[in-house]
Amino acid sequence: MAHDFGLRDQMRRAAVSVPSNIAEGDERDTDREAVRFLFIAKGSLAELRTQLEIARDIGSLKQESYARLEVECAEIARMLGALIKAKQAAMDERQPGHRR
Repeated sequence: MAHDFGLRDQMRRAAVSVPSNIAEGDERDTDREAVRFLFIAKGSLAELRTQLEIARDIGSLKQESYARLEVECAEIARMLGALIKAKQAAMDERQPGHRR
């Protein structure tokens, strides 16, 4: 992948964006804002996954490396989804008139 600096740079930015948005959302004052930033992190992860596919398809990333990274991305996506659901459930429980 050394010959494709543009794609590599985009992938780095997307990869850095995921934990950065998680951290920014965590520092916000409300769960609503935290959830919004978790969705942004999920979007950055989707961007990274697409870029990994492109890198594999153009021969800049070996299939073995792609497979390993895709498994890691899928796990992170599941964790983000679970965190979003948990935060949304907590917000719903705090709504007036919420019943269990």
